Amino acid sequence: MMKQLADKFRITNGEKFSFKDFDTAYTGDYNKKDADDVLAQLIKQTAEVETELYASNRYALLIVFQAMDAAGKDSAIKHTMSGLNPQGCQVWSFKQPSAEEYDHDFLWRHYKALPERGRIGIHNRSHYENVLVTKVHPELLAKEDLPERFSLKAMGSEFWKRRYESIRSFEKHLHYNGMITIKFFLHVSKDEQRRRFLERIDDSEKNWKFSSADVHEREYWDEYMHAYEEAIRETATLENPWYIIPADKKWFTRIALSTIILHTLKELKLKYPVLPKDEQERLQVAKKKLVKE
Repeated sequence: MMKQLADKFRITNGEKFSFKDFDTAYTGDYNKKDADDVLAQLIKQTAEVETELYASNRYALLIVFQAMDAAGKDSAIKHTMSGLNPQGCQVWSFKQPSAEEYDHDFLWRHYKALPERGRIGIHNRSHYENVLVTKVHPELLAKEDLPERFSLKAMGSEFWKRRYESIRSFEKHLHYNGMITIKFFLHVSKDEQRRRFLERIDDSEKNWKFSSADVHEREYWDEYMHAYEEAIRETATLENPWYIIPADKKWFTRIALSTIILHTLKELKLKYPVLPKDEQERLQVAKKKLVKE
């Protein structure tokens, strides 16, 4: 069941990728009534495998969340990561780059935020913003102060090709060094986004989640969809796949995310480390001393 769900949403070759092939309201054979119990079981199993990941210290897991506004990234992270050991997880929410970050290449701040071996890192937005928001709003590239010959104006479409190449090379390098990367796009419909925006406005306890800028960005919906499609086509690989997760039904989104995370960890066939014989002998010596106390 886990593999079937993972396979359904996984993109490993983006050549023919299109959002038209993915239903934002898909829930499969699951139902909302059982969702809490299903999710609780998935989190329990993930917590067990997380301990093996931490103990073995051979791999790190990087989980990337990308989505349009109100797709549910924050709540998805909260619900799918709850129950895991906080010592083994770290969450980074990327905002507009700082002056220091603009003085480095666009991958620098993301490389600094990578998880150590044995840990799970969650990136709420990621290095992909550099081929998404900057593509929809290319005027933002001026803040990077790139050499003129490497600017968008000078390079045209070649500029974006090189950015995709940089991202593919970055992720490939991480993979060859034990970083397992899961890239999630939470696929929400434009109608559902509108409903959630209105809910945030009408509910005083959710007002803080809403910004008038969100409505402004909504005007660029088609441009963002095109930018996402192209980014996924260019960067979906066998080693570093994308997963297109239906996001109109939050309860199903959380089940799908947790299922894929658990499936990915289980695929690593993790085991607790076995101590060398001399270490095991020292353990027995220590045990005898403790028993005699």
